[in-house]
Amino acid sequence: MSKIEIDQERCKGCGLCTIACPKTLIKIGEEINRQGYFYAIWEANEQCTGCAICGEICPDVAIRVWRDRGESRT
Repeated sequence: MSKIEIDQERCKGCGLCTIACPKTLIKIGEEINRQGYFYAIWEANEQCTGCAICGEICPDVAIRVWRDRGESRT
């Protein structure tokens, strides 16, 4: 099972990750961080493939992707 972590304080809510996620598991939340931005949140469920597109596209390096050792990206 894959998962992602979003650093809420680094996220500026640009929304690029929400567009990039092929499973549409990331959305912009309704709460703001200390910088005053609505930050991205992840709908944690079994559908995440760990493709890491969200982490690669994030301009603020606010997303970390975790995959099980035996899991592949395809």
